Amino acid sequence: MKFNNIEHIFFDLDHTLWDFDLNSKLTYQQIFEEHHVDLDLEKFIRIYEPLNLQFWRMFRENKITKEDLRFQRLKTAFDACDYPLSDEQIHLFADLYIKYLPNHNHLFDGCIELLDALYEKYQLHLITNGFNGVQQNKVKNSGLSKYFKVVLTGETAGVKKPAPQIFHKALEMAGAKIENSIMIGDSFEADIKGAQNIGLPTIWFHVTNEEIKEGEVVVHHLKDIYPLLS
Repeated sequence: MKFNNIEHIFFDLDHTLWDFDLNSKLTYQQIFEEHHVDLDLEKFIRIYEPLNLQFWRMFRENKITKEDLRFQRLKTAFDACDYPLSDEQIHLFADLYIKYLPNHNHLFDGCIELLDALYEKYQLHLITNGFNGVQQNKVKNSGLSKYFKVVLTGETAGVKKPAPQIFHKALEMAGAKIENSIMIGDSFEADIKGAQNIGLPTIWFHVTNEEIKEGEVVVHHLKDIYPLLS
């Protein structure tokens, strides 16, 4: 399948272009080393990653606040590892995580090559549920700034994917229309269904074990996106 008449491409950032899991792990490694946390990092990450997704889902659904997300994902993970920390330590680690995370900037394989190929032909934009300061630093520090005309965060938009308002806001900021745009992301719920609910076509960057729904346009490597557009 090829998409025709596309002028604007909207990307998700985390887990799509920016390798969130690897960068997050390196951030916790830095925190553990600096503060002499005597806990196996691999064990912590195995427990933390699904909890983080769970708390992000709750945040996306407006069931918890940003502060709850930052604190509870760490508190719950350390408790599950049977590694007691004070609330003060949890808050410190949560703050350091946000501070250090944008300093680790591994991108998915083929990211720069894809953006270089698309940049000459399309207008590229980002729609991300992350927090504004952190996401802007990620984009800047990873060398992605030059590629994107619009970078819209959930915090700036006042609403998070999959809410239709954030997609409409991004389209408006980009001067784009649904009929000449496409959304690419890793989250079926937030990126794919969210975009499809307003009529935006999608490419699902499938990097998990989530079941692939019939009829979805799916790629497993970033390099496979360009042939679908050109």
